Amino acid sequence: MFEQNIGLSDRAIRTLSGLFLLAMIFLAPDAPLRWFGLIGILPLITGIVGTCPFYKLLGKSTCPSKAKARID
Repeated sequence: MFEQNIGLSDRAIRTLSGLFLLAMIFLAPDAPLRWFGLIGILPLITGIVGTCPFYKLLGKSTCPSKAKARID
């Protein structure tokens, strides 16, 4: 469906940071800004799916196969 444009290390970083931000909602229930942890949904989804709409808009790719094809 979507063309992958995120490499393996980028996906791992996005997934882990998304999980961390979402965990903040539950780990700090009394914090006044804990709902900012919902921002973690975006990196989590892009990390799982492997595509980033912002990268697509910029024409960027961290996926090794896509980056190599671009050079050729």
